[in-house]
Amino acid sequence: QVQLVESGGGLVQPGGSLRLSCAASGLTLDFYNIGWFRQAPGKEREGVSCIFSTDDSTYYEDSVKGRFTISRDNSKATAYLQMNSLKPEDTAVYYCAAEALYLGSSWSDPSKYDYWGQGTQVTVSS
Repeated sequence: QVQLVESGGGLVQPGGSLRLSCAASGLTLDFYNIGWFRQAPGKEREGVSCIFSTDDSTYYEDSVKGRFTISRDNSKATAYLQMNSLKPEDTAVYYCAAEALYLGSSWSDPSKYDYWGQGTQVTVSS
C-alpha cells in the first residue's frame, strides 16, 4: 500500500533552518505531484508548497516564498522541503501529500490529494 513518511522536524530557534523529508513507498514518485502542508493548533491545514510531476514546476504560499524550497529525488522516492529563516509563525505540524492528477491552481487545496503522511512537528522558538 501507499505510504508517505515525513521526517526532519524538530525544535529550532528563529532564523534557523530545517530540512523535511517525505519518503514514499507503494507508488512511483515520478508520476505524482507532491505537496507540503502545515497545520497549527486551532487553524486549518494550509498548503505551503508543491512540486508538479510533469515538469518539476514549483509553487509556494506567499509567506514562505524566498525562505522555503521544495525539491524531489525520484531515484530515492523522496521529496524535500528546505526551510530557512524560520519564524515562530512557521510552527506547525507539517505533512506531505501526493496526488497523480493535474492540480493546477488547486495545488494548495488539501481535498485534492489522495495520499498523506502522518506529519512531523516543527517548532520555532527561542
